[in-house]
Amino acid sequence: MCVIIMSSQQLKKILDDLKIVIGSKIVVKTKDTIYEGILMPRSELSDQNTIVMKLDNGYNVGILYTKDVSIQASKTKAIVRTLGKQKQVNQKFDPKKPKISLVSTGGTISARVDYKTGGVYFLMDPEEILSGVPELKDIINLDSIKSPFKVGSEDMSPKDYIVLAKTIAKELNSGADGVIVTHGTDTLHYTSAALSFMLRDLSKPVALVGAQKSSDRSSFDGAINLICAARYVASDMAGVAVVMHGSLNDDYCLVTPGTKVRKMHTSRRDAFRPINALPIAKIWHDGKCEIIDKAYKKKSDSKVTLDAKFEDKVAIVHTYPGAKTDILDFYVANRYKGIVIGATALGHVPSSWLSSLKKMIDAGISVVIASQTLYGSTHPHVYRQLIELDNIGVIFVKDMLPEVAYIKLGWVLAHVTKSDDVKKMMLENYAGEFTTCLTLNMFLY
Repeated sequence: MCVIIMSSQQLKKILDDLKIVIGSKIVVKTKDTIYEGILMPRSELSDQNTIVMKLDNGYNVGILYTKDVSIQASKTKAIVRTLGKQKQVNQKFDPKKPKISLVSTGGTISARVDYKTGGVYFLMDPEEILSGVPELKDIINLDSIKSPFKVGSEDMSPKDYIVLAKTIAKELNSGADGVIVTHGTDTLHYTSAALSFMLRDLSKPVALVGAQKSSDRSSFDGAINLICAARYVASDMAGVAVVMHGSLNDDYCLVTPGTKVRKMHTSRRDAFRPINALPIAKIWHDGKCEIIDKAYKKKSDSKVTLDAKFEDKVAIVHTYPGAKTDILDFYVANRYKGIVIGATALGHVPSSWLSSLKKMIDAGISVVIASQTLYGSTHPHVYRQLIELDNIGVIFVKDMLPEVAYIKLGWVLAHVTKSDDVKKMMLENYAGEFTTCLTLNMFLY
């Protein structure tokens, strides 16, 4: 069977004759199927004889233009919730509503597709975020928009945490009732932990929010996340929290403490889950709110104390079967100040590591043990090996997540260096990083 492929010039003429442009909703009929969706620009690297459409489910499809394919304009208008390229012009906010600052750092929530490569890029101005979420003006008075840097969260560093903490503290101490931080999702939980330690005596809400789908897709989840984040910062709750989808549907978000949250899926909308804790609340985009933690911290007008310090010579190492001690030798040779071991279960490491860990501790390197199981708590007094680790000075950090332990250790080592002082600070509950009573309903919430 011979398939006759039409030329790109013929395709262009058909579209011009029908007055169909990029963004128009079209119907494409092939020999076997009918597609309806939005005409999208093609990548420069793609076949120029291909029609690219965005379907209602948010996914794109490419259709090779042959003599058996027909194109026509759809009778229904294209309705896509997307963040437009226009600036936020004449957007009016009610000054009687809570005065909120927005801090944009980058990430998928502030990204769009690069049609030259088919990937996403993070070059959107922060004002553009608001053009697709007009509901914000009915919830908050957006008084200030800051963008101290623009990076994907995979490129975040401790220096960025310090800049971000300073920016937020300045906004809060200048009269903002709360702050929304837009951020990439990959390492959002590291940043939420860093802010939890660096913003001391925090009596106002700071919501970190991201998106799993980019803003040009009809399946964009960032709009609902932003609306729920606005509901949180306009409430009487306080503290650093991650506000993201609580289910696969566009219905409610979970408000989870910044030190008890983790990204648990690569792409699901409800990827961010509380670990060894319950969420503070469920918030629906229409304003309904279910408080889960009845002892939540309440908002007040007191000033936040900025404590933005970080020792960047810290690292995380996960144990695994057959792991050699030369991994540890690297950190000794490079004069690291602290290391977090992602150990198995209650805190086990390979037996061959004990002597190397003792040498590290004797050399003044702080060694912290968290569990790579994530759920549950380490315990230094159940097995003989754990007792031996405890005796040589390893610090078991109970139910603290490895990522949170890494952030906290960097923060602690920027304050103290003596082993006893480091241990004392690592075991003090500064920002809810420890759960005093683990309950059954916290598992896989």
